[in-house]
Amino acid sequence: MTSFLEAVASRRSYSRVTDEAPTHDALLPLVAAAGRVADHSSLRPWRVIELRGDARNRLGAAFVKDAGAHGPDAEKLAGKPLRAPLLLAIVSVRHRSDKVPGWEQDAVAAGVAHTLSLLLHEAGWGVFWRTGAHTRSKAVHKAHGLARNERLLGWLYVGGVPEDSREGHRPSIDAERYLTALG
Repeated sequence: MTSFLEAVASRRSYSRVTDEAPTHDALLPLVAAAGRVADHSSLRPWRVIELRGDARNRLGAAFVKDAGAHGPDAEKLAGKPLRAPLLLAIVSVRHRSDKVPGWEQDAVAAGVAHTLSLLLHEAGWGVFWRTGAHTRSKAVHKAHGLARNERLLGWLYVGGVPEDSREGHRPSIDAERYLTALG
């Protein structure tokens, strides 16, 4: 059995995945576990939206509308959500709070996203995290049915790991460079 440290250290992004994806029922325990991230005041300021099948086409259409693209550019944009059979939209749900500022609530949602990506990786799925200008688009927000207090942080693209995949390996970081002591 792989240790948690080994699983995290081996995490990588897969920009190409196969057409296999975890089922809704397979996602439930992973989302439940990811929801255990540190969460000041237990606000649970997040939600995850599954996009499969035609929902990915609707997202592609929202990308095209946002960019005002036409022709080959529109086709390319419309195809981006089709790069994986499952997209998990990560949404920060900001609650009114005198104790927990909005940035901290966004950090909880980002923590859920990262933990979920680690759990999916450990379960054998290929995952990559996509963000960008489309996360702030009115057309994309509308396609996701977001409320005024919700912010789209990005999508986890999820699918099977290709047998021939060699991409995404990153060198280990020099921990001494990033771990400092207050003198």
